[in-house]
Amino acid sequence: MNKLLIFICFSLFLITSIKVNAQKTPKKIIIEHSDFADVNQAEMPDAFLLTGNVVVNHDGVVLTCNKAYFFQKENYIKAFGNVQLVQGDTLYLNSKYAEYNGNVKKAFATGDAVMTSPDATLSTDTINFDRNVQEVFYNTKGTIVNKENTLVSKSGRYYVAQKKFQFLTEVVVTNPKYVMKSNHLDYYSNSGHSYLFGPSTITSAANFIYTEKGFYDSKKNLSHFLKRSYIKYDNRLIEGDSLYYDRNKEFASATRNVKITDSINQGIVKGHYAEVFQKKDSMYVTKRAVAVNFVDNDSVYIHGKKLMVTGKEGDRIIRAFNNVRFYKTDMSGKCDSIHSSSKIALTKLIGNPILWNGESQITGDIMHLIGDNKTKKLDSLKVLGNTFIISKDTLGTGYNQIKGLNLFGKFKEGKLHDVDIVKNAEVIYYMRNDDHELIGINKNVSSKINILFDQNTIETITFFQQVDGDIFPEDELDEHDRKFRGFKWRGDERIKSKDDIFPEEENIYHDKMIEETKKDDAKENVPMKVRKETLDYDKKKKKK
Repeated sequence: MNKLLIFICFSLFLITSIKVNAQKTPKKIIIEHSDFADVNQAEMPDAFLLTGNVVVNHDGVVLTCNKAYFFQKENYIKAFGNVQLVQGDTLYLNSKYAEYNGNVKKAFATGDAVMTSPDATLSTDTINFDRNVQEVFYNTKGTIVNKENTLVSKSGRYYVAQKKFQFLTEVVVTNPKYVMKSNHLDYYSNSGHSYLFGPSTITSAANFIYTEKGFYDSKKNLSHFLKRSYIKYDNRLIEGDSLYYDRNKEFASATRNVKITDSINQGIVKGHYAEVFQKKDSMYVTKRAVAVNFVDNDSVYIHGKKLMVTGKEGDRIIRAFNNVRFYKTDMSGKCDSIHSSSKIALTKLIGNPILWNGESQITGDIMHLIGDNKTKKLDSLKVLGNTFIISKDTLGTGYNQIKGLNLFGKFKEGKLHDVDIVKNAEVIYYMRNDDHELIGINKNVSSKINILFDQNTIETITFFQQVDGDIFPEDELDEHDRKFRGFKWRGDERIKSKDDIFPEEENIYHDKMIEETKKDDAKENVPMKVRKETLDYDKKKKKK
């Protein structure tokens, strides 16, 4: 029994060894045809000389040429003239000269070498083909033509199974619509997908794109860019941690740390999500959105949950929605929404508007800021309905108040200087002498009141027509008579800096985005993940 078991085990070992050895033994090159065969020891020792319609076969590859030297012992062949190596129906390699080693299944072709696959054609001086890993590589300047795309590089590699080209040196992709340049580009010839790594550019008549990590679908003209990326138009620059671009629609969207710069209007829009429609000259920004415009040698910051900018230069409209706040060095305010037109230089503060001019609080039903298109400066302020101006008496606990139906104000050097309150004008004013001692409280009614501001504080008040009132000693005027009906001091809401325009929850969201950016920057070697909407943008828009 033991002897039988030992015999069976030994037999199995021999069979296995034979199979392994058979697998390791390389297949021999087979000469299928040649018009003439000879051995020329003087010219090429130990080689068969094959001439005329030479056909060679090796493990699924067919090589044809005009002349060949076949080294049978080495399982090696050198081919000359009209050389073609064919692998199935997927790869054709043509050249003037080639060498093929059957033992290691590697080919070398040079002299006007051309590799053709169903999706692309590569032309270069020298091509190497490793059949074991199904990879083609070249280190001489090569040109690849894939339908509308022409790719030129100093070196490259082609992965046959994946139909993937990889370029690592000075690659240029030319398309009728754009030119792409990079030092590391992975290109899939069947799908037309390109992956860019390192400093890369895409230049077209419409724009200029820079990225250090990106994806481009040349068939659908869709792209997705990451890492220090931006899209530059003639007068607009779009930056963001993640950029999506549809070239057919000239539509771009940006996510996280978005910044859109308008070079003509000297304006900047920021947020954490934006959509830009270049053909329509419009943009939409949300998630801690802020528009920064340069006015009167100062920056105006406007925040809303949503910002929209539409229209061409000279006829541009800015809209801000939901809990709008704005800040300028000497002026700030709040309202439900803003509508600003560059054509008529009119900015409307819509829904519960409030304006702080220095220490003065101004409210009313309707509030308009009017500019001068010639000087590009603020010109005037208009408040219609229930106008109220309130400021604290700086040395006491009272409040200076001016009330009326409408307000018309003029700006001087960017500051509110001259104000008229018309119809049912009333005033409560704490009067002090040069030593800042309280003289009394002036309570007055007139048809019109004129106020002159100096450095954003009330300098003089002048009453016109039907003046009625008096100056009361402080102890003779009751507390409830020191405030007009409808009085509401909102000093705790005052926006004192550009950072105050953001609600706390948006600051928290902003900090979160900054942290995510830092984490992404630390992942330098993580492979790029293309956003799903990049590959299927149309379907996404239909769902919306």
